[in-house]
Amino acid sequence: MKVWNSTSVRAVLALSVLVTFGAGQGAVAQEVSPLPSYVTQEYGHPPAIPQGAIAPEITDALQVVFVDSLERSEWGNTESLALEQVRLSGDPRLAWIITDMMRFTWRQTFDDALAQTAAELLGIELETPQRWHELTDHLIAWDIPAYPGYLPHKRAIFTHFLDGWDDIFVEGDIDWRMVSWGGVPIDDRAYDTTDILCNCIPAADNPEVQSAEDATWLDDDDIVFGIEINGEYRAYPRQIMEVREMVNDTLGGRDLGIPYCTLCGAAQAYFTDNMPAGVERPVLRTTGLLIRSNKVMFDVNTYSVFDTFLGTALTGPLNEIGLQLEQATVITTDWGTWKEQHPETTVLVEELALGRDFDFRSGRDANGPIFPVGDVDPRLGVQDDVIGVITASGTPVAFPRGAALIALRSGAEIAYENVRLELDAGGVRAVDEDGADLGSHEAFWFAWSQFHPDTELWAG
Repeated sequence: MKVWNSTSVRAVLALSVLVTFGAGQGAVAQEVSPLPSYVTQEYGHPPAIPQGAIAPEITDALQVVFVDSLERSEWGNTESLALEQVRLSGDPRLAWIITDMMRFTWRQTFDDALAQTAAELLGIELETPQRWHELTDHLIAWDIPAYPGYLPHKRAIFTHFLDGWDDIFVEGDIDWRMVSWGGVPIDDRAYDTTDILCNCIPAADNPEVQSAEDATWLDDDDIVFGIEINGEYRAYPRQIMEVREMVNDTLGGRDLGIPYCTLCGAAQAYFTDNMPAGVERPVLRTTGLLIRSNKVMFDVNTYSVFDTFLGTALTGPLNEIGLQLEQATVITTDWGTWKEQHPETTVLVEELALGRDFDFRSGRDANGPIFPVGDVDPRLGVQDDVIGVITASGTPVAFPRGAALIALRSGAEIAYENVRLELDAGGVRAVDEDGADLGSHEAFWFAWSQFHPDTELWAG
């Protein structure tokens, strides 16, 4: 079962058309594949896209608007004329850097000018007050390419506004178009210094734990993320993970990095031991950046950026060696059921919540993603919960959580290739035919389907 999204559809549909484009450098022909109907129904048809380098005068204009202007206290005539040159180029690729700047704009007149320019380049009329969000959704859904030389301009913007990103914005196997700011600074504290608070989302290293009997602060219906390694069980309460979003822990004799993305409803567990010779254990931290509403993590030792959802090193020394982290299963369930079925479990202590009690799922994120995600596979609702796993053949497959729980509780078997689902403490675990763990986890459908664009979907 094929998933159509803005990336995969162009590689699959055979039909293509030729368009011509003039941007002061003569007409340029480019092959364009049509979009699926669900994208064009929501976003309309994309503009024609040029190929090749941009003109020198446009490069100079971009320098004025997106680099030089950062040091100025006012939006003046020089910047206005340069932005007008960008608009007159008619090149939709330039809208990417405009939306990057809009994420940080501090002057209303500047933001207005940027929004209008990007809208004209894309050929759209802005319909919502959330202009940055609306423009970025169109860019993602239409898969508008970036122009040559995009990253240095983007790096200048991001590193100007916040410290700590100089070693983050580097070349690698990362699609920098998709990277946006999540609204918080980087957590660049060294390993095991997480008792020192920061102006960031504060990861927890080697967190203090207690027994189930002593964890009287947790209610039975509180959501926890349960992990079992080599017969040792531990619960990570959601109210702690919503504050920390990252834990570096040791369980069952194995080192783990455990990110939780509140925006995409996914708690994951990666083994961070048994590294190649000469490679230190990755210590995972939050960059403060997002890719399609999924947190971007990095290793604080090497500044290698990781795809949080896939566990793949995208930049830096760990990318150079092709590091791919292996996942362990995370069970999403309630505390009462988890401790009843695993009474020997330990659980993180209440103090790690830092006195905060967030419930993003029922509050901030209740009406859908608050950051741009572009087009989403329409087979399920954007925030429907799925259990995701990779089969032995490398095929990603998603199981709608509610339907899977009903089927399993009725005694039905759920199988796909080598994957078998089973109940575990009120949640769902994926194992193979021999009962070996396959590293499954829960996530919102939009997140699973956009990071696994060729996913199969179990239909019950």
